[in-house]
Amino acid sequence: MSVTEIFQTMDWGPAPEAAAPATEWLDAHGRKFGLFIGGEWREPQEGRFFETLNPANAKPLAQIAQAGAADIDRAVEAATKALKEWQAIGGHARARYLYALARQVQKNSRFLAVLETLDNGKPIRETRDIDVPLVARHFYYHAGWAQLMEAELPGYRPVGVCGQIIPWNFPLLMLAWKIAPALATGNTVILKPAEFTSLTALAFAEICERIGLPPGVVNVVTGDGETGKLIVGHPGIHKIAFTGSTEVGRMIRTKTAGSGKKLSLELGGKSPFLIFDDADLDSAVEGLVDAIWFNQGQVCCAGSRLLVQESVAERVIAKTKARMEKLRVGDPLDKAIDIGAIVAPVQLQRISTLVEQGRQEGAEVFQPSWACPKEGWFYPPTLLTHVEPASTVSQIEIFGPVLVAMTFRTPSEAVELANNTVYGLAASVWTENVNLAHEIAARVKAGTVWINCTNQFDAASGFGGYRESGFGREGGKEGLYEYVIAPGGGGSLKDERRMTRDPERENTPAREAPHTPTPQNLSTLAPNAQFPGVANTPIPQHPNTPPLDRTHKLYIGGKQVRPDGGLSLQVGEQEVGRGNRKDVRNAVEVAIAAQKGWAAATPSLRTQILYYLAENLEAAMAPMLGALGGADLASGAPAIDADREFGAAIGVVFTFAAKADKFDGLVHPAPFKGVVYTQNEPIGVVGIVCGDGAPLAGLIAPICAAIAMGNAVVVIPSEANPLPAVELYRVLDTSDVPGGVVDIVTGRHDEIVPTLAAHDGIDAIWCFDPKLGAEVERLSVGNLKQTWVAGEIDWLRDPVARPDLLLRHATQVKNVWTPIGE
Repeated sequence: MSVTEIFQTMDWGPAPEAAAPATEWLDAHGRKFGLFIGGEWREPQEGRFFETLNPANAKPLAQIAQAGAADIDRAVEAATKALKEWQAIGGHARARYLYALARQVQKNSRFLAVLETLDNGKPIRETRDIDVPLVARHFYYHAGWAQLMEAELPGYRPVGVCGQIIPWNFPLLMLAWKIAPALATGNTVILKPAEFTSLTALAFAEICERIGLPPGVVNVVTGDGETGKLIVGHPGIHKIAFTGSTEVGRMIRTKTAGSGKKLSLELGGKSPFLIFDDADLDSAVEGLVDAIWFNQGQVCCAGSRLLVQESVAERVIAKTKARMEKLRVGDPLDKAIDIGAIVAPVQLQRISTLVEQGRQEGAEVFQPSWACPKEGWFYPPTLLTHVEPASTVSQIEIFGPVLVAMTFRTPSEAVELANNTVYGLAASVWTENVNLAHEIAARVKAGTVWINCTNQFDAASGFGGYRESGFGREGGKEGLYEYVIAPGGGGSLKDERRMTRDPERENTPAREAPHTPTPQNLSTLAPNAQFPGVANTPIPQHPNTPPLDRTHKLYIGGKQVRPDGGLSLQVGEQEVGRGNRKDVRNAVEVAIAAQKGWAAATPSLRTQILYYLAENLEAAMAPMLGALGGADLASGAPAIDADREFGAAIGVVFTFAAKADKFDGLVHPAPFKGVVYTQNEPIGVVGIVCGDGAPLAGLIAPICAAIAMGNAVVVIPSEANPLPAVELYRVLDTSDVPGGVVDIVTGRHDEIVPTLAAHDGIDAIWCFDPKLGAEVERLSVGNLKQTWVAGEIDWLRDPVARPDLLLRHATQVKNVWTPIGE
């Protein structure tokens, strides 16, 4: 018999990993665990425990504490008490603790991998070779950021006490994703692991004890969803970081609205896996196996939608079915196993129900000919073909080993299908055409795009979603911003001393914003005063002729339009349009239509247009100063230094014109031969609600920041003094800004802001009106639009001194993974 024949007929033998390291640890604790609060192990106040089970055999592993309200109070008290000391020890000391955590993870890697597999059901190959090494990598990486924070993020300060709620699919890795950046930036943590998979978080708490981490810096409280609700609602917690389902993400957004809590959400996905006809099909199918059957498909970014070019669809489906026959499902501790157990019966039932629903809706269901083990909770790899794009299984996140296949003919159709979902977490593109690969990567709406690879992760590369896959990033420098507050506090741009005081600079006055030189005492000139180079011929009037009735309109689609309701508001001696819900909807509609073309314009073109805007704004000095003076006539409006504010506005436009082609992405080091590059992409249509403090600078700055990055905007200007906004209409008309890119609706905030905040066509909303922040956050839940409710902002200084905070809110980061060579 030849070697080839032996390999063709040889059966796989078992290769079990010994469970002893984990079982001995469980037995040493009596298979019962309390809560880790303030550096001590404590019994739950209410005395309640629940069982955690091994998904591979349904047998109990341990009793886990159910934390209640009193326990969360104790955890918050401990984290709050530890906060000041943890920040005071400085970045270098925090770096040493993070380094120690990384080393302990490495030293205990086999124990942690086995424990994770027992508790979660995923194959030991994945916990041993992927999860645990990445855990150590995150702590090493963020030890570096702790060391560099004061230099790289000058003036930023920690958020405070962070509540972190993680899912059951990557228990230890999700812990590292959240705890490492929080600790690096000087925060303290209350972590709640998923009730199904709490054991490795409890083991990590012991590691924190072992290295002497100050008590209260990390607290681990276990429990079900009720415990999570207590964390989300606790007033002593300043930041919530959640990874889980979109449905729960909506509830958290609703619960935290108006609370002032910082929030990041990493939610569901229905990620496309695109195979073009020129791809290496064998490699693509192997990638597909990793994309959907890795971790039993219980991955938020799983490539669960196969989109394959029609000309090669039959070959790809045939190769996929053949490969499925070779996959092995069984004991997760067997090193030869490909697919482990589903985490719990409730998840197994959900998967079965959705597959059956797909069958009833016309899908053809393929499963391998072999049977799954009867003991435990297993589900075979499944392929659904003949599926419609709008079918349930094409749109709903199944979160199991189920692949849905569809075909496309052209790249444009592929993009349409890929984006035909409410999610936007990840995508995988397979083609040998580098131009096509990067074109598709740019057009797919996803926070991560892998080219000719899949499920690649690294601590240096941020991960997070677009649209209803959530907002915020984990990993990379962009992930640090989730755990710090910009200078000024509360998300504002207002200046503050740095975390480390510099005695030589204690009495240095704040630098004034650049101010465009202008003639003296311009604010005292009449609106029709003569300016150099501007024709100003008097218009003869009969002494008894009444003045023209001038009512300012709205600015929608590049045109001045009358408000739908025909109503106006009195501002001083002038009237402005009083927009209503219909006007807001009209503005959003044209902004959506305009944004795609504006985003496609080159950054250099946007730079030129913004410079032209500054030029024309300066030419409109007289009417704009007159409009700023109108604030003195508006009841309750703050006093305005018109000359200074106008100069600041010019500086703002110049700043964002300069930044439009310079606020770019990075290239990250990759853990393979290749690159990971980031793209700062526009969010889409941004709603902007202006405050009353600086009616011109506070209008110009957010508009210019947003459109510099390729967004379109729908702006509701200052209610107390909208006159600078209506004067801006004339400037926009002459500045080559495409119609619909900037749309302005004046009116009463309480009448029109709710419509803007709730509109599903708005992708992000910035609110600088302090009275409406909570309502804006509550109403954003419909499509989980990004919200920025900012504190007090010094619009006359900060957007010029620190433009990057505005620009970060105007962009979302896409990471593209590109292997190079063989």
